[in-house]
Amino acid sequence: MQENENNMAHANEVLHCYSRLADHAKRMAQLAAAREWAQLPALEAECAAIIERLKELPSAESLEPSLREQACELIQRIRADQETVSRLVQPQLNDLLTRMGSLNAQRSLDKAYGNRH
Repeated sequence: MQENENNMAHANEVLHCYSRLADHAKRMAQLAAAREWAQLPALEAECAAIIERLKELPSAESLEPSLREQACELIQRIRADQETVSRLVQPQLNDLLTRMGSLNAQRSLDKAYGNRH
């Protein structure tokens, strides 16, 4: 009886973790769409902590079929929102890298020819 209760507690925690991840991923997609980049790192850190907890729990594959189906639905939502975030963040990262490259090139020129500003 104790083992069954333990399994159910783990199953509930697995679903709870996936649900929290889904909520965070949705929020991250909303923030990225609104170009509110500053809040993304904190949510990403929270997601990482949830994922670490999930690694300690039984996998979603070990859940009973109805709970596994719920977990799979949550995972699909998480993936879709992650794709949205990636699609929205990638151009910003590319722009940042381009600007950093320009700054580094300017710094190299300033170093080579002396800063005349």
